[in-house]
Amino acid sequence: MSESKYKNKPISLEGIRTSSLGGRKSKVSLADIGQSWDKGQPFAEFLNRLPSVLGVASLREVVRRICQARELKRPVLLGMGAHPIKVGLSPIIIDLMERRVLSGVAMNGAGIIHDAEMALAGMTSEDVAASLSDGSFGMSHETADFLNRAIAQESKEGLGLGAAVGRALLRVEAPYLEQSILAAGARLKVPVTVHVALGTDIIHLHPSVDPAATGAATHLDFRIFAGLVASLENGVYLNFGSAVILPEIFLKAFTLVRNLGHKVREFTAVNLDFNRHYRPTANVLERPTQEGGKGFELIGHHEIMFPLLAAAIIESIEP
Repeated sequence: MSESKYKNKPISLEGIRTSSLGGRKSKVSLADIGQSWDKGQPFAEFLNRLPSVLGVASLREVVRRICQARELKRPVLLGMGAHPIKVGLSPIIIDLMERRVLSGVAMNGAGIIHDAEMALAGMTSEDVAASLSDGSFGMSHETADFLNRAIAQESKEGLGLGAAVGRALLRVEAPYLEQSILAAGARLKVPVTVHVALGTDIIHLHPSVDPAATGAATHLDFRIFAGLVASLENGVYLNFGSAVILPEIFLKAFTLVRNLGHKVREFTAVNLDFNRHYRPTANVLERPTQEGGKGFELIGHHEIMFPLLAAAIIESIEP
């Protein structure tokens, strides 16, 4: 069809200004692309052969900042949901605590349930759909009795909720103690704080629960966590698999320490999850870094992304 058939005449391509490919700024070059794998190479070589773009560039920068914070003795804090425990990542988190990479860990109320069950029984994560119909979901008396008793008894000594459960697991010499983040925190003197929303966890359904003791212990943990956030300048905060509770706790702790005059401007915020969520983006990556610092997002399955991050850190830290 000729151009004369059109009601509106098509624009002519004659006279356009062109440029040279060689002189143009390009986002990707041969220096950035990945390399194929040779069987039998070490893990550090795998990291080197990844393409230097997008998620890999973010991963490498997060690793660099974590290692730098560790070298400068600045805090690296991990705020986590319970799912990382359910997918088998406790040994990796504990290893980072033992290597003095993690300066503190914060978890939600479900975290102590899965952590304690792994330590006491070597298993956790019941089938909710299968047990909900007859009301048996959440009714394991051993879990509720142990945790509610630990919170009520140990918190009388002025311990936060995380320290109370960690100490109780050490005291009873749980059969699989090496799997417990809470016990590792008590053993290593690394703060592990627990942030509970009453009514969200199965142990709140049992007559053994002491709401007053739970509330007092988790509020003390909030203050302990806020103390860690107060020293976050030039450090790193990682939100790992928590879409609501930990982002809210972090934001409230952040405004508290600024209100009290603590300087927290230049720090690194990281969100690791397999979906993008509103609160981690707003409350961890964006709002707290408006006056300085930088936020990074690493999207992927917990059971893949976190071991990859941990291994990259271990390969990068100075002996």
